[in-house]
Amino acid sequence: MDSGTLKMVALVLFAATYLALLAFPKIRAFIAAGSAAIFVIIGALPVEDVISTIDWNVLMMIAGTMGTVYLFIESKMPALMADVIIDKVPNVKWAVISLALFAGIISAFVDNVATVLMVAPVALNISKKLGISPVPSVISIAISSNLQGAATLVGDTTSILLGGHAGMDFLDFFVYNGRPGMFWVVQVGAIVSTFVLVVLFRKENQPVSIDQRTVVTDYFPSVLLSGTVILLILASFLPNKPALINGYICMGLFLIGLIRDFIRTRDASVFVRAVKEIDFFTLLLLAGLFVVIGGITEVGIVDDIGQLFLKITDNPFIIYTLLVWMSVILSAFIDNIPYVATMLPVVGTISSSLGMDPTLFYFGLLAGATLGGNLTPIGASANITGLGILRKDGYEVKASTFMKISVPFTLAAVTSGYILLWLIWG
Repeated sequence: MDSGTLKMVALVLFAATYLALLAFPKIRAFIAAGSAAIFVIIGALPVEDVISTIDWNVLMMIAGTMGTVYLFIESKMPALMADVIIDKVPNVKWAVISLALFAGIISAFVDNVATVLMVAPVALNISKKLGISPVPSVISIAISSNLQGAATLVGDTTSILLGGHAGMDFLDFFVYNGRPGMFWVVQVGAIVSTFVLVVLFRKENQPVSIDQRTVVTDYFPSVLLSGTVILLILASFLPNKPALINGYICMGLFLIGLIRDFIRTRDASVFVRAVKEIDFFTLLLLAGLFVVIGGITEVGIVDDIGQLFLKITDNPFIIYTLLVWMSVILSAFIDNIPYVATMLPVVGTISSSLGMDPTLFYFGLLAGATLGGNLTPIGASANITGLGILRKDGYEVKASTFMKISVPFTLAAVTSGYILLWLIWG
């Protein structure tokens, strides 16, 4: 088929893929993989380009970090850390806020869903002891983990996607081209949104305490997780480093932890349990999306979307504003992973057309898409996970209940980040 027809078919297929991802979330990995196959079959992406289109560094980083986090959770170190924090606070209000902040700290270096799985059970135990509802605390933990997921390269899949696309390393999220990076923008958002939590929970003054601290069964996974962060930092200083070095680091330390567990227990089932904890559906989804996005880029659709933005305006501030708040609104209802994966090349096209550094738009996209997922119960995987934990414990949470906390929290964080990013990079 001619180039015009191919572009139209690719656009229809891309739109159908996105609608299917929204309509059938339980099979979205297969939808992405099937769509990728069709893109190759119709010639939108040459077969020989498929392997190079997939970002293997991103996939290996996610898989390795998931595995190491599993070992970390099994060691019970997160539960002990939470106990220590709770032991230092006087009442429920500060217990909720401290747990939310604690979840945020962990989530800057660990997947958001894993963070919720670590910290939410602590909130449940405290709530049962005091005879109060755990709903506000678990919601606060989920939205705080989402916020801090944008702070570092390894904090969230969206951050990993940005790092892979823009060639950013771990330290670039702290200082990039001589200016403060995304980490500091997120921390300002966290401080502002913490004041929101203080106001929301101002009446929760019941005393709280921990009778007995959790006993850590193994400190080695904590060393592995710390080692992952340290090695990613060190790797960022290497000249002419391999393209897959971050993936090698994350996968390598996970394998070291697995082998060490096997030697210690002589139980081969440790490999099976660890592999089960890796979210292969997410990995397949991302691999499929890389190919789909490669296809729409190849036929020129990404450039067309970028030009559509520029037809509205060529004012960088207006484009930045549209990008941030459009991302907030869309990510409140759709998964931010396919959205960010789609928009990253669009942002690059817009920046090139304007002849400007794309960093403002990259960070604005990340802030809007990651934080915007906090607005609704279905906007982020961490929210869905937190509400699933509550449901298992007998608490059905209405959207209105969730949004009484999430909306003011999110608006405070996004607005402060939006202003600060413009002041730094505008």
